Amino acid sequence: MDASALRKRYELILTSMGEGVYGLDKNGLATFVNPAAERMTGWSEEDLIGKQVHVYHHHSHADGSEYPVEDCPVYQAVRDGKRREVDHEVFWRKDGSQFPVEYVATAIESEGEIVGAVIVFKDISERKRNEKALYRAMQQVEQLKEQLQADNEYLRSELRNQSDFAEIVGQGPAMEQIHAQIDSVAPTDSTVLIQGESGTGKELIARAIHSRSRRAERPLVKVNCGAISASLVESELFGHEQGAFTGATRARIGRFELADGGTLFLDEVGELPLDIQVKLLRVLQEGEFERLGSSKTRKTDVRVIAATHRDIPEMVEQGLFRADLFYRLSVFPVFAPSLRQRKEDIPALVSHTLERLQHKLGKAITEVEPKALRQLVAYDWPGNVRELQNVLERAAIMLKGPVLNVEALPVFAPVSHDEQSFPLQTLHEMEAGYIRHVLKETDGVIAGKAGAAEILGVPPSTLRSRMKKLGVN
Repeated sequence: MDASALRKRYELILTSMGEGVYGLDKNGLATFVNPAAERMTGWSEEDLIGKQVHVYHHHSHADGSEYPVEDCPVYQAVRDGKRREVDHEVFWRKDGSQFPVEYVATAIESEGEIVGAVIVFKDISERKRNEKALYRAMQQVEQLKEQLQADNEYLRSELRNQSDFAEIVGQGPAMEQIHAQIDSVAPTDSTVLIQGESGTGKELIARAIHSRSRRAERPLVKVNCGAISASLVESELFGHEQGAFTGATRARIGRFELADGGTLFLDEVGELPLDIQVKLLRVLQEGEFERLGSSKTRKTDVRVIAATHRDIPEMVEQGLFRADLFYRLSVFPVFAPSLRQRKEDIPALVSHTLERLQHKLGKAITEVEPKALRQLVAYDWPGNVRELQNVLERAAIMLKGPVLNVEALPVFAPVSHDEQSFPLQTLHEMEAGYIRHVLKETDGVIAGKAGAAEILGVPPSTLRSRMKKLGVN
């Protein structure tokens, strides 16, 4: 076969290839362009023959910055004869668009002299897309793994620290209102602000709201804002990257990421520093935040329930709490009544607490001496339910027999009733008597400021309904 026929045969092979092919002479000028190269770049053979191909399709990097021809591996192969394989660059089409390529530049030698080069290239857009998709999938897997580990760690911690007194107990007017509020707000995603004195069971209300919500299958994550130092509260809430601060030896997800899809309970929210209040407001409004030490914006879907014993409106007036955050948190306010506002629930609370203590302490407590119960009801409980639980646990520890008596109780402040005027009563009788006592103190005024309803912590309509049920005129 003569040289002309052989060349024709090779050209037919190159023309039929699916990869793009360029032939260059020893000066780096195009001598051959196959149809696949024309299709991929939009540059025809007539556009390129006798010209420097680099100027047409390889003039810039992917970011648009200039790509000098002397740096191009294709022309380096023409100069030094060394084969070059590249898979991290782009070629530019005639219409100004670009595509990622993989190419091989091989020098052509004749009698020991470089006479040109051949470039074989292909469009690897699909491969790059698959690599990016795989990378994103791996990132998601890593994030899910990280969240699962954090979930497990948090849930184990919760199980270790779970309270023995984890139920809302009480059926008086004040607690009837609380139950009604829980039933109303639980199915929604509205933020809730629970206000009340320390020890009134604000966390129990938050747990009840979460357990009756559509998020019940995801965790209720608790943060005690008052127990975290100001320097660490941002990391606790939003997480941090490795090296974000001294001691950050590894990345850590925050409580907002941990609670994604669930509920975040911010206990003692009034203790948050003002700079963190700004970031909390952004999460509530936009559902976005950044980890400490990172510029990457993360999304989260969290329902927030906040609680505080402080007077937030007064803090707003003093400039200690942002007004916009207060309004955003208190979409649905709930007021946890103090124990002195629902003394009718004390007998039930005593019974419930002692039942739990029997299992915890391994003691059989069969009943409460009437005199001891009257003393418990008469006391005002400034520490609320938590104080009652602690007093009963201390008494149960000291108790020698099955009956809780006065001797086992601590010395309380003077009781508000004379024992002779406090006979044994049913819960309804006790509730009716207390309502009458409050009405007497308010001269029969039910509604309005300092009225009986306000003192009892219930709406006037609820109080009237309860009075009618109990036969209180």
